[in-house]
Amino acid sequence: MNAGTERAELVAAGARLAARGLAPGTSGNLSVRLADGSYLMTPTNASLASLDGSRLALIDEDGTPLSGDPPTKEAALHLAMYGARLDAMAVVHLHAPYSVALACLQHDDPSDTLPKLTPYAVMRVGALPLIPYAPPGDRHLADSVRVQARTHHAVLLANHGPVIAGTSLASATATAEEIEEVARLSFILRGLPTRPLDADQVAHLRAAHALR
Repeated sequence: MNAGTERAELVAAGARLAARGLAPGTSGNLSVRLADGSYLMTPTNASLASLDGSRLALIDEDGTPLSGDPPTKEAALHLAMYGARLDAMAVVHLHAPYSVALACLQHDDPSDTLPKLTPYAVMRVGALPLIPYAPPGDRHLADSVRVQARTHHAVLLANHGPVIAGTSLASATATAEEIEEVARLSFILRGLPTRPLDADQVAHLRAAHALR
């Protein structure tokens, strides 16, 4: 895949996520790992609804800008994911409303915050650990993400939103959308008698489906 294709894919993914209401205002950021080890990333203060492919930020593995506009202020979160997951080829971070609402709740089990309401919550997301709150851009936030990313491809930042790594941009965005959908369902069902998947059902799904 050439860089022009990857730029077009980032622009298209941003527009689709914004159209679905998953990236309000200038929130949310996307990135892909290029073949030479550099990263193509959405710029700071950019709306995912109207990205300009020629102005996407190109940075090296240390976060040094190489070309384009300055990268998102949350570039460290992306680099933390890539550093911990050699299989990661894309990272998505969104401020989608139901996902952020989930991030604002008090959780009985911070190691797994996403209710197991559907098979796809297990198959595509797996466990979704909560990262303790730190201000956006804080290095401690990136450090915490790096630790959890060694064993999880998706994490939830407290009072902030999810960060997801994928083996492709399509995979990472699909996981982000699945988190938002299951979070939405959890609020729809709140207070109602609910039948989540039981431990045996979850174990069967995890054994049968490799998370991507």
